[in-house]
Amino acid sequence: MKRLEHIGIAVEDLETAERIFGEVLGSPSYKREEVLGESVLTSFFQAGESKVELLIPTSEESAIARHLERRGPGLHHLAFHVDDLDEELERLRGLGYRVVSGPSKGADGKNIAFLHPGDTAKVLIELCADA
Repeated sequence: MKRLEHIGIAVEDLETAERIFGEVLGSPSYKREEVLGESVLTSFFQAGESKVELLIPTSEESAIARHLERRGPGLHHLAFHVDDLDEELERLRGLGYRVVSGPSKGADGKNIAFLHPGDTAKVLIELCADA
């Protein structure tokens, strides 16, 4: 793990959340991007060396829609940058961690995978590598 890449936050109203985080962080979102494979629209903010990713579902079947239905808006995941996603997944699987999705194409030019939160202190962990 090289660094915290971003914090993912599930939101119900993207425009309102963008306004709030733009005000709090002192700069607007630098990019909106739809990730078709995840059925989600993302909005990114730079926060020092890390980012904040706002997520809103584009389909009622998406993981973010299910998250909002069960838990409401708020923290969804922590994402860590890795140099080699396949190698890191192999290492973590060898330690007994379960992968719940990925590797797949994610937002912001990344390949991603998620670890099962039951194995990671109830926190959904995303691993990101440059595509």
